Parts: sequence; C-alpha cells; structure tokens
Amino acid sequence: MKRIFLLKGLDCPNCSAKIEKEVGELDGVQSSVVNLMKQTLTINVTQTAADTIASQIETIVHSHEPDVEVQEETVMNVTKSYLLKGLDCPNCSAKIEKEVGELDGVQSSVVNLMKQTLTINVAPVAANTIASQIETIVHSHEPDVEVSEIAQEYYIPAKKQDTNTSYNNEDKKLTIRLAIGAAIYGIGMALTVFAKVPLPVELVFLIVSYIILGGDVVWQAVRNISKGRVFDEHFLMSVSTIGAFVIGEYPEAVAVMLFYQVGEFFQSLAVERSRKSISDLMDIRPDCATVRRNGELITISPESVAIGEIIIVKPGEKIPLDGVVLDGDSMLDTRALTGESVPRSVHKGDEALSGCMNQTGVLTIKTTKAFGESTASKIIDLVENASSRKAPTENFITTFARYYTPVVVILAAILAILPPILLGGGWTEWIRRGFVFLVVSCPCALVISIPLTFFGGIGAASKRGVLVKGSNYLEALNNVSIIVFDKTGTLTKGVFNVTDILPANGFSKEQVLEYAVQAESFSNHPIAKSILSAYGKEIDQSVISDYKEISGYGISAMAGKKKVYAGNTKLMDSENVEYTACEKVGTKVYVAVDGQYAGCILITDEVKPDSKKAISDLKHIGVEKTVMLTGDDEKIGKAVAEELQLDEYYAQLFPDQKVEKVELLDSKKRQGSKLAFVGDGINDAPVLARADVGIAMGGLGSDAAIEAADVVLMTDEPSKLVDAIDVAKATKQIVMQNIVIALGIKSVFLILGALGIAGMWEAVFGDVGVTIIAVLNAMRILKK
Repeated sequence: MKRIFLLKGLDCPNCSAKIEKEVGELDGVQSSVVNLMKQTLTINVTQTAADTIASQIETIVHSHEPDVEVQEETVMNVTKSYLLKGLDCPNCSAKIEKEVGELDGVQSSVVNLMKQTLTINVAPVAANTIASQIETIVHSHEPDVEVSEIAQEYYIPAKKQDTNTSYNNEDKKLTIRLAIGAAIYGIGMALTVFAKVPLPVELVFLIVSYIILGGDVVWQAVRNISKGRVFDEHFLMSVSTIGAFVIGEYPEAVAVMLFYQVGEFFQSLAVERSRKSISDLMDIRPDCATVRRNGELITISPESVAIGEIIIVKPGEKIPLDGVVLDGDSMLDTRALTGESVPRSVHKGDEALSGCMNQTGVLTIKTTKAFGESTASKIIDLVENASSRKAPTENFITTFARYYTPVVVILAAILAILPPILLGGGWTEWIRRGFVFLVVSCPCALVISIPLTFFGGIGAASKRGVLVKGSNYLEALNNVSIIVFDKTGTLTKGVFNVTDILPANGFSKEQVLEYAVQAESFSNHPIAKSILSAYGKEIDQSVISDYKEISGYGISAMAGKKKVYAGNTKLMDSENVEYTACEKVGTKVYVAVDGQYAGCILITDEVKPDSKKAISDLKHIGVEKTVMLTGDDEKIGKAVAEELQLDEYYAQLFPDQKVEKVELLDSKKRQGSKLAFVGDGINDAPVLARADVGIAMGGLGSDAAIEAADVVLMTDEPSKLVDAIDVAKATKQIVMQNIVIALGIKSVFLILGALGIAGMWEAVFGDVGVTIIAVLNAMRILKK
C-alpha cells in the first residue's frame, strides 16, 4: 500500500533525512521518501503493517521535530466506474442511481444512460464490498443488465492550511520567545557589569533566560536519549551549555544557546524562503475553470472538468487544462513553462497548454486531457518530487554526519579527561576545552546547506525552462564529457519542405509527387507530411491498399492496381529497382512504380538558429566531444556536422544502431565522466534510457518527452542545454564552497579549542556563524 503523510511545519533537512531513514527501517516498510518542499512522507508498506504504521511514524517524527503536525492524506477511490451493458430504461436508471447513492460509504452516484455507465465516489472502507451491492441493486431492477467494473484509485490530499500563514505565526512565537530570553539575559548581564549584583541574582537572570531559550532543546535531547538516539545537535548543545554552567561560564552558556536558536531560526527562514521561491515560480496550477454546460457558464475546480468539455478563458486567467482553441485569438505568457518572456500567439486550431497565462483575448478551448494529465500538473509534480532523488553528495553528507558526530563527541570526552589524568590536575580548563570542542563540532552547516543548495538549484533550472527530475541528475550534468545529439527536431527544425522533384523514365514531376503522396498518405512521419503538404490536394485513400511501413527503409502500398515504393536507396536495392542516385544535399525519397524507377523527391530541413552557438558554448564550458546521430544519408549528416562544427557524426542509422553507437561512445568516455543524449523524447526513448543523462528537447506539450528523459528542455532551443549545465555547475560550486567553508572553519576552531586558545564565544561562531554563512551562500543559487 502506498500511504502519504503531511508533515506540517517540517523545515529541517537534517531531521528530514533522519525521519526518512528511521521510517524506512520499520517492519513492513519497503520504501520511505521525505519531500521537504511538499512537507510529505511517502511510504510503501505491507498490508500487515498498515494498521500500526501511522502511530509509529508520528512517534519518529515527534522524536526529531515535536512541533511538526503529522496528518495522513486521505486515500479514497474517487472514481469507480461500472459499465451497465443493456441498460435502456430511464426510470430504472433513476432508481439505480438513487439506491446506490444511499449505500454506506457512497458519497455520490451518477448514471449516464447514453454511455450505460454508473460512476460513484466511495470511501475506502466500503470499496471492497461495493461491487456486489451494486450488482444486487442493478439486477433488482434490470435482471438482464451485465455489470462490469472499471475502478481507478487516486490520492486526494487532505485539506491543507496556508503554509505561509502557519509559518508566520510560528515564526512570530519563536521571535517573541527569543526576544524575551535575550532581554532577560541582557538585563542580567547589565546588572552584573554596572550594578555589581551578587552572583545568586546574576544566576537567577541567566538560568531563567536559559530555560526560555534552551528548555525545548534540553527536553528534546532527554527524549532522544531515552529512545537511544544520543548523538545529535540537541545533545551537543545541551551537554556543552549545561557543562559551561557547571564550570562557572554562566554568560557563555546562555550565549551559546541564544545564538544556536538564532541560527536555527535563520535556517528555518532560509528553507521556507527557498520553498516559497520555488512554489511562486511554479504557481501555474489554476484554482478554477469556467465550463460551458447546458448553455450556461459555471465555475468549477479543474479536477472536475472532463475531456472534451468546452472551457472559457478570459484575459488575465491561467489556462486550466490542455486543449485545442475552438474560437478566439490571444497572446499567451508561457514564462512559467519555458522560462521565456516573449509571449506566444494562439489562434483557432492551435494547442493551448495549461499553466499559460492568457493575456489579450477570450479563448474558447476544447479540453484534450484531464487535469491530472495536463502539462501544468505534470510539471508541478516533477519539480515538487525532484528532491526525492538525492545527489551522491547529499547522500555522502548524510552518511558523513551520522559517523562524524559520535567521533567528535568521543574526541571531546578524550580531550576533557585524558590530559588531566596524564598531566595531573587542571580539570576545569580541560573540561572547558572539551565543551568548546563539542559546540564547534555540530555538523549543522553541512547537513542543512547541501540539500538546500540542490533544492534551490532545481528551482533555478525550472525558472529557465529546464526541468531536472532529481538532484542526482543535476549533479551528473557537471560531469558530462560527451553529448550525443539526434539531428531531426533537435539540431534542425524538423520542418521539412519539398525543394525539388527529379523525374525519370518518362514520368512527370506531378506523377512522381502523386505516387509518393499515395504511398505516404497514412504515415505521420515529418517527411510524409512535407510531401502531403507539397501536394496540397485531397487524397482518395479508398484506392490505396496493402499499406506497409518498413522501418529504416520506407513504404510500400498498392495504389489502384499499381505497386508503389517510396523510400531510401536501401528500399530500392532490396526491391531490385534500377535507379539514379541523387547527388544533391537533402533527404531523398526515391519513388518506384511496378518495379520501374519513377524519380526522386528532394526534401530539406533547416538547422535551428541557435544550434551552432549552443555547440560552441558547450565546448567553451568544458564538454569534450559533441556527436550527432541521424538516420539521414551521409551527405546530409556531413553537411550539418560541418556547419555546426561537431566532432563526430554517424549517418544512415536504424533506431537500434543509434543505441549501439551510444554504447560504443560510452565505452570510450573518460573514467568518471558522463554521457548525455539529447533527443525529441518520442522516437529516441531507447537511447534516452541508455545514456547516463537522457535530455528531451522541446518538452512543452510532449508527454513522451516528459516521461522518457531525466532532464527536459521545455523549448526547442539547444542553447537551453547550456543553461542546464550552467545551473548544474553553479550548484555544485556552491556545494563545494559550503563543504570547504564548513569543514575548514570548523577544523581551525576545533584545533584552537583543543589548544585552549578559543573559548565559548569563538565556538558559537564556529557553529552558528558557519551555519548561517553556509545557508546564505546556498540561497545564492535562487538568484542564478
């Protein structure tokens, strides 16, 4: 069973990783993924463990984040459809609809007499027994009607409050608490310095301020220790600050807790800002849809709109579902989908994609996809779930922190105990050094800033029209040494035009084109479409029979009583047709009629305007080799490769041969590097899957592109690939900076603390200061 839990208020990457790991280790749990952006925990759990899993999850979550609210998202069979074959009585239909609607667990019941269907909304507890009850009701009215079920299961999120509001309220409470604690601490210090109050009075102020500032930290540490979880930041802060009180460093103890809480507050704000930045960026989900039903316009939720319904979109409104424009002209803002600021015009007959903002005219659109399958929903889902695929560096840091913390605690204990025993005396000084060592060693800077950087990197890429399906792919883009391109539709426009017809053996140009049109009339290939476009007349498809599409060769068909072949030279050779090879550059379609060569049709495809610059920029940013694969003939491949200054090209390839070439190139790549393949995501799915990083070009509106690739470039511009790698390199650069900053500064302060040079104040900077620096550095990627 798949179950989803909302972890409302979760904002700590470190705690997220711990929750994900501990839940994943529970009996019966097969997988566990925490999504920090969506604040959700998704698990796959066996049926036997399902009954107790919710309470176990709540215990684990609250052991790390006591204030996080755990709420399971409701699972229900929203749509259960039944075919009532043979139903033709309106009166019986109404009775069936009414009686089924009154069954326990059924929220709604609708019979469509025209389609002979019954559609219900049913609660999960009733889902298993509802079919037999429905069959009983149907047969009580119509004994001869056949009842067959088609059920579809959905996850319906529990109603969520506005996270920004709830966070603001929590932030206000924390701010007030920190302000009160800091004020009491300040008053106590002022009285000590200026009024010279006795030590007991000073201690009262300091202890009260400590309880206000750090009471929750100490209590959390105690709870964790009772459950066997010792080595975490709560433990480090509690031990070091209580220890400071014990050895008489009272002001320093309170200061450490104050600045630790301030650091945690800034961390929370940073995560929320990052989440909100990405949420605002991806704010393409429409709130409602205006549908024309029974001659009236009604406003409903987009989820309730069926395929084929008519929706009206006014200027300033988001298009709620994918569809085709039936009426109206307008300009669409596609920035949220493509990252491009230039509006795109749409007219009658054009495709309109959900998530685009209608700017100028009223559009009447016929929907072609359900809301869950529309472009906006798929893009939102991709971006929100990208953080579940963690980069190797993230996994390394999580593992590193798991072992690093116990090691430094042991070293701190050795530092506090061993020197006094060996050297004799000086216990207070060495214990102080041990506590300083503990404060500095907290790994917050790493475990918070690294996931936050990848989180922001994915958002920054999305802003530029590049969808990266996981931080693992974002990191992999840094190491790409070979990029392999498909030609048609990737480096070239993929818009073919007939530029010449070369007849032979007494055939006219018109005859050659007509026979080619008859052969190609059932094909959806771009070349076929260009031939049909050049013909420009109605085609009588009734005279065409025995149609066969021969992969990698061409097409054969009967046009009346004549056998027509249209394809490449391999087709002519296989059918033993004597032909004259065309020497011109372009795609050639050779036509033969009843075994006699009729002529050649020359078709050309233009190179995209920014392809050459994209190849040049890729080499400039460190890509070692650019390669092109094409099924076109040698001359076309060579001409395009020379124009774009590609390093290698391979022409006249079958689809399976493209996979073989990619495998060959992959075997020759530099050790530790990656090979990326860029294709259109439709015809190149096998090669996209085989490459280390599969990149789909022109994913806007293409389901196949979004499904097949690891990275989706939402426009048809090859230069978007440069943007993708640019963001990936910037992300990795910030990650490495944070690792160096955190480990470098901490190492210095650990040594200074061990030598007795650094005190508690320096330790505070070594922990909280470094964390804030790392988090602020991580936030830079959002501005990229």
